[in-house]
Amino acid sequence: MLGKLARQHDPNVLVGFDHADDAGVYLIAPDRALVQTVDFFTPVVDDPYTFGQIAATNALSDVYAMGGKPLTSLALVCFPEKADLEILEQILAGGLSKMIEAGCTVIGGHSIRDEETKFGYAVTGTVNPKNILTNAGAQPGDALIFTKALGTGVISTAIKRGAAQKSWIDGAMASMTTLNKQAAEVIHQGDFHVHAVTDITGFGMIGHGREIALASNVSFRLYASSIPVLAGALECVRAGYIPGGLNNNRDFAECVVGYDEEVPEDIRALLFDPQTAGGLLISAASEDSERLIHSLKAAGVSAVRIGEVLARTKPLIAVQF
Repeated sequence: MLGKLARQHDPNVLVGFDHADDAGVYLIAPDRALVQTVDFFTPVVDDPYTFGQIAATNALSDVYAMGGKPLTSLALVCFPEKADLEILEQILAGGLSKMIEAGCTVIGGHSIRDEETKFGYAVTGTVNPKNILTNAGAQPGDALIFTKALGTGVISTAIKRGAAQKSWIDGAMASMTTLNKQAAEVIHQGDFHVHAVTDITGFGMIGHGREIALASNVSFRLYASSIPVLAGALECVRAGYIPGGLNNNRDFAECVVGYDEEVPEDIRALLFDPQTAGGLLISAASEDSERLIHSLKAAGVSAVRIGEVLARTKPLIAVQF
């Protein structure tokens, strides 16, 4: 729909919505730009405090993916008129806990009555224009590095159906409430040649990988057996706990994917699983990849190499086992 609207021309817009990047970036001084993003959604877990934490973690992630530092945030609240306000208090408290952890100040917000609860934030951060990380810089020969693991979408669906095991829930909750702050700091504090970054969220690994590949005019080779998966995620796929977003992602983006015959169906499906507060997909110079992974792990960040960047070819994304 945005493509149908009149284009605004502002030389201070360093990153707009042209390449489906994670956040917008607006220049306000020669050495400073604003990073702006917004995200909110319906509950993915039963506990209101945890839901607030997840919503905040997810909203903050886009700023980290752009190389920015979160500065301020505004809460977005939709809440039923007759619901218990203590629930809303817990949601807000959970979100605030993660904003405090991120060093991001909540300065206000807006609420409306709604039959279905929704919560999230508009987040503003800052970045030096020289340090912006977009999804358009991946280069042939780069290593593809992924933090966290896939599977929050299918596990959340299993939770809603009362079919998720406690260990699955605990793993998914830990992932969705872990900020990408440490990973972003490692990327910027080291002398690594990082060319592109995005966070893996609602469009899944393939959807967001497709955005980098198209914006960078490159192709990807992914090694399915190397992609980390949350405990219980494959079991959820096999049991049919498939969120609607997974099917939508697959319908939209599978046309650019080529699979080796050895890649099993459950892993193929999981590559399209919509993630909440997912990890970062990093395109970095191959010669720096092992050192970057070592530094990420030393900082407590799960990180593995899952593929490489190729010169533009067909298919856009090749998946091997």
